[in-house]
Amino acid sequence: MSAIEFWLKTSRVAKSMERSDELEAAERRFGIPRRDFLKFAATLVTAMGLPSSALGAVVNAMTQSKRPSVIWLQFQECTGCTESLLRAEHPTLEKLILELVSLDYHETLMAAAGHQVEEARKAAMAANKGKYILVVEGAIPTKENGIYCKVGGQTAVDMVKEVAADAAAVISIGSCASWGGMPATAPNPTGASSAATVLGKPVVSIPGCPPNPYNFLSTVVHFLTFGALPELDAKGRPKFAYGRLIHENCERRAHFDAGRFALQFGDEGHRQGWCLYKLGCKGPETYANCPQLLFNDCGAGAWPVGTGHPCIGCTEEGVGFTKPIHALAELKTVTPPVQFARPAEPQGVGANAVTAGTAAVLGGLAIGAGLKLADKLGKKDEEASSKKGPQ
Repeated sequence: MSAIEFWLKTSRVAKSMERSDELEAAERRFGIPRRDFLKFAATLVTAMGLPSSALGAVVNAMTQSKRPSVIWLQFQECTGCTESLLRAEHPTLEKLILELVSLDYHETLMAAAGHQVEEARKAAMAANKGKYILVVEGAIPTKENGIYCKVGGQTAVDMVKEVAADAAAVISIGSCASWGGMPATAPNPTGASSAATVLGKPVVSIPGCPPNPYNFLSTVVHFLTFGALPELDAKGRPKFAYGRLIHENCERRAHFDAGRFALQFGDEGHRQGWCLYKLGCKGPETYANCPQLLFNDCGAGAWPVGTGHPCIGCTEEGVGFTKPIHALAELKTVTPPVQFARPAEPQGVGANAVTAGTAAVLGGLAIGAGLKLADKLGKKDEEASSKKGPQ
């Protein structure tokens, strides 16, 4: 039984809602069993860090609120962010998109194409001016007046500025839209930039390659429920999802603290689930909730570290796609006590202050012991000479 299922079984709030009018409306609207819908809502409440008492408000918002218009733009990307949503469960994407929000523009999912689609986008913008949500997927090329990405004859730079002008909220989904991601990797020939950089103002960022779909869904549902976006950190990321280091919630953390590290893929430590820090895990310098939410609704261990590969820091600017995958991470908040050896010594670096001090103390003791021994040997020689008398 999962933690969510246990909570639903024991929570008074959940029990009181099982036969509520809201869940009956959800069953009709989404076409799924009310228990499944309640599980989905509880997952979002948990993901947002809200108290259980907020479950009713979240369910009411999803069942009673008018569907917000969503315009989803795609630029320099691999469609992985959309693909992550396609694999979301509880409910499935078609129920989510068609019933929870009104997806009025999405190049990948729309059946129409060409001028017909662009006319639909402009019509949705006009009909929902100041109320629609803009979602940006992919980095935006800015070099040479943005000629490296055009849609309908319009550059990505011009299109995102046009759509963002009257949007109620702008959400960057994925690392590419949030801070440039893979396209912005040096030497960045197209001048790939984030949506926030191009627009010149903060936007909500849901980084990841791809991001967990529930982080995006929770942000949208928070907007539906409270009429406002969730609290953000300095980089525009929702604090409920990116407020803590991966290292703090990793199931392998106890092995780090105990000094048990996998040194090679497939070695004894790796097979036993020891810490992957020495294999380059970026969990100690990457903020995300991957260990808690997991991916693809397929049970425990369904995230990179859980499957045996180091975190590559895909949610963190300056880490993902910048640092070599197997390079050691910076230990931001968790370091061993000074009297312990460091988890790994950088190559080409001499002894640190602790090891140097220890060597000095040991060296001093050795010198002192040698002098004392020499002194004793000298005294013994003098005694032996005095007993023998003059030679």
